[in-house]
Amino acid sequence: MDNKKVKLYDTTLRDGSQGRMVQFSSIDKIRIAKALDDFGIDYIEGGWPGSNPKDMEFFKMAQNEEFQHAKIAAFGSTRRPNILPEEDTNLNALIEANTPTVTIFGKSWDLHVTDALKTSLEENLNMIESSIKFLKSKGKEVIYDAEHFFDGYKNNPEYALKTLKAALEGGVDTIVLADTNGGTLPWDLLNIIEEVKKGIGIETLGIHAHNDSDMAVANSLIGVGKGIVHIQGTINGYGERTGNANLCSIIPNLIIKMGYDANCKENLHKLTELSRFVSELANLPHNPYLPFVGENAFSHKGGIHVSAVMKNPSTYEHINPELVGNRRNILVSELSGKSNVLYKAKELNLNIPENDVIIREIVNKIKELENKGYQFEAASGSFELLIRKFLGKYPEFFKVLGYRVIVEKLGEDHELISEATVKFKIDDNVILTVAEGNGPVNALDKALRKGLISFYPALKFIELVDYKVRVLQTDHGTGSKVRVLIENRGINRSWGTIGVSENIIEASFEALKDSIIYGLLKGV
Repeated sequence: MDNKKVKLYDTTLRDGSQGRMVQFSSIDKIRIAKALDDFGIDYIEGGWPGSNPKDMEFFKMAQNEEFQHAKIAAFGSTRRPNILPEEDTNLNALIEANTPTVTIFGKSWDLHVTDALKTSLEENLNMIESSIKFLKSKGKEVIYDAEHFFDGYKNNPEYALKTLKAALEGGVDTIVLADTNGGTLPWDLLNIIEEVKKGIGIETLGIHAHNDSDMAVANSLIGVGKGIVHIQGTINGYGERTGNANLCSIIPNLIIKMGYDANCKENLHKLTELSRFVSELANLPHNPYLPFVGENAFSHKGGIHVSAVMKNPSTYEHINPELVGNRRNILVSELSGKSNVLYKAKELNLNIPENDVIIREIVNKIKELENKGYQFEAASGSFELLIRKFLGKYPEFFKVLGYRVIVEKLGEDHELISEATVKFKIDDNVILTVAEGNGPVNALDKALRKGLISFYPALKFIELVDYKVRVLQTDHGTGSKVRVLIENRGINRSWGTIGVSENIIEASFEALKDSIIYGLLKGV
């Protein structure tokens, strides 16, 4: 294997989802997996099918999706002590997930073997070897995560190496050294990797670092420098406790600064978009202080910094922000953001004329909307409609004249009733429709579709599949501004739209309206 080529393994959907406040639906996980595949990630760990129904649902859904590049991996553990692999429910769930790749973890630290598993050191070695052999006999590519390896090696180096040799005896494809507690410092990690490479003969060695000592990215990069070719991490560093190694920092450092090649290299300019997309679906604010992809990563507020950057960006920027799809943010400059808009418009096949006035108006409008709370990374439908308004290409399928929502509960024992009335105009036709729903947003959606369906029959193929609300001003209590993100799916595509308001109904209706207009525009 070319020692300048590395494989990237994303565990956002499994390890990342164990982070505090991070939660993905099965649909969210599919959307993220598709985005990771589009970016060029090599492996996507979808979850632990033996642990919960949601993860198994993801694997079933994934079988109906086409992934152009990435391999989907199911995650689990070695068999339980003193049973045959074919009798282990966890291993059978991994087979049932029907993925080309399976990742299992086993114990490398003798303390865990005796105190957590309550079994013998020898039986643990048998568990590792037999589990891998069983999975290999089913035609799986097997990745073995040596859990707590660095702590285990410090405590009992001879036994830690024996666990890796057991994996080799089982026929493993890749061995991954895990710093599960995240406490290993770079120089200790470096020495241990050197000893491992002397002690076992395997070319495909990997690293899985946690960030409890704020060393996960550094340890991952140092590992690569010592011959590691398989790097595991999560988008934005999401994960248990203080998180996992952040792929959004690892990838640009590997490619731009260390000269390594990866299959996502040609898509590096999509990294910021991917980072923000994942945070949006995690329903978390995007951390502005993230290196490379954060809003502040290339921000310059004033004075000497701004003066220098305007003359030569290298004076205060370690890379060109456009390499990772980010942008320079200089408050006194009206040039900020033009290249991003032009690039996105080209992706959408919208030809913006070489007219500084139009481009400046679009950039300023986007800045104005972002200041109000709009984020277009996961709302490509709303973004395209915005650009079309400036280009005079906005589709006038219908014009909303007004709407009203009534939420009524007639008594303690009665059900809550939500009723919506929508009035709109199509050509010379004024339509007034009323519908009930299981909530105000559902009632609005039904009322709008009820009146439009006879004019636009394709609406029956547009399905609302996800609805998210985020409070943007937590210090305003119930009067806070909210952002609503809606995901719709048609026959051939899916798309997101967005709405922002202090009124959740207004924000929701804005996103609903855009979702229908965009679906009709694209012919579902």
